[in-house]
Amino acid sequence: MRLWLTLAALAGFVCVAAGAFAAHGLNDPQGQELLRTGALYGFVHVLATLACLPLIQLGATRARLAPPFFLAGVLLFSGSLFALALGAPRIVGAITPFGGLAFLAGWLVLAWAARGVDAA
Repeated sequence: MRLWLTLAALAGFVCVAAGAFAAHGLNDPQGQELLRTGALYGFVHVLATLACLPLIQLGATRARLAPPFFLAGVLLFSGSLFALALGAPRIVGAITPFGGLAFLAGWLVLAWAARGVDAA
């Protein structure tokens, strides 16, 4: 779990930096929107990754499987939007949906993991 927490912290840093750059360092409205969207989705999934630790401690041990999906989603979804905002070729946008699928898979894994939490 230490690896996922470390990667989540670094991804959080990148998301905050991207959001700040959208607000203060980029003049292109489309680029700003791409950065904001990538930062928002990335940061939400960083927090979801961090939320997995207490769930594991509550008995949802399968929650250990969600962070790889969440962080892969941050890399693919947010990373591709960041790259597009900074001028990458449009073909990079073909990666974005794979990140969205990783986010969805992480949430499904987390729902599956919740079945391991004692209701008492």
